[in-house]
Amino acid sequence: MITPKPATTHQRQTGSGKLQAGATPGYRQDNRGNVLTLALTGQWVTNTAVSIDRSLQDLALDDSTELEIDGRELSRFDSAGAWLVLRTQRQAEGQGKHVRLQEMPEGFQPLIEVLKGIPAESPPGDPHTIGLKDFIVRVGRSTCALGSQAYAMLCYLGIVTVEAGETALHKRRFRPFSLMAQIVETGLTALPILGLLSFLLGTVIAYQGVDQLKRFGAEIFTVDLVGVSILREIAVLITAIIVAGRSGSAFTAQIGAMKVNDEIDAMETMGVNVVEVLVLPRILGLIITLPLLTIFADAMGLLGGAMMCYFDLGIRLPAFFHQLHAAISLTTFFAGLVKAPVFAFLIALVGCFEGLRVESNAASVGRQTTRSVVESIFLVIVCDAIFSIVFSLMGI
Repeated sequence: MITPKPATTHQRQTGSGKLQAGATPGYRQDNRGNVLTLALTGQWVTNTAVSIDRSLQDLALDDSTELEIDGRELSRFDSAGAWLVLRTQRQAEGQGKHVRLQEMPEGFQPLIEVLKGIPAESPPGDPHTIGLKDFIVRVGRSTCALGSQAYAMLCYLGIVTVEAGETALHKRRFRPFSLMAQIVETGLTALPILGLLSFLLGTVIAYQGVDQLKRFGAEIFTVDLVGVSILREIAVLITAIIVAGRSGSAFTAQIGAMKVNDEIDAMETMGVNVVEVLVLPRILGLIITLPLLTIFADAMGLLGGAMMCYFDLGIRLPAFFHQLHAAISLTTFFAGLVKAPVFAFLIALVGCFEGLRVESNAASVGRQTTRSVVESIFLVIVCDAIFSIVFSLMGI
């Protein structure tokens, strides 16, 4: 005859001492032969789950073949308690034990059944640990995605080139009113922000130049620094970046919104050439607008530099422009201006391309708009670097 082992009680301690057994969140463990009985007591809720979990971690099932979970003494029960019960059941079943839930209150059983429908997941690995294989896979996927993106854009460039050639041969297909609307939208409305930023950049360049050239007694060459940097690089680059963030993103958002509302599909159904109606006016308008904006940025940048030289060095405007005339030439001016149409073409091309790739949901509009701005600025800076190398090789 097997003598039953005395039952042991796992109780939660509080700051005022031990609670009475009936109200204690925890369980009583009773071993009877090969059957282990867990009598759940008290409140198995979120606030008590931590202490109950600690005691359950020490639960040993080696000497028993069956586990009975008795819930008749439970007073409160929520999803945290149900998860602890379900986890204990799964751990016992994983060790080959037979588990029975007995005397669970009628209102608590459905919660356990709901959690049973959620599959058990293995604990996630360390997110900071990236193996060599994972790194190679990520690099490969990024490379394939980049190649696919470049291929799609080249195909799109070919379509735009063909449509532009056909429009040039058939003048009736040209849309002057759409072109003028794009010039106004991308040009006139951009003058205030572009003028302010160009003026401030000219001021900053002059201030930094004065601060450095004073050490060598060459303050007068601040005029040369402002003129060359503004005309060759700064003006056209800041103009392209502003237009990419302002107009390029607007192209993507406008065409993307039409894609979401099925307007693009409707136009194609009616036989309307989408590239001719939506893309070409935006590209041509920006190609016309960006050089004009660059000239405006040149003027405002030089004005900002002249104001700083006047207040910091006492160089009056006639003296400033006299020194500027000696420092620069038309080559310096056109070296910056010739970049503007190329930058405009890249910005408009990317903006319209990403707009046409928008999917039929609002989240895709924001995602493609962000990609449009990032890709446009990236291509502009890469193209500017190529121009610098070519100009250096040409001796310009």
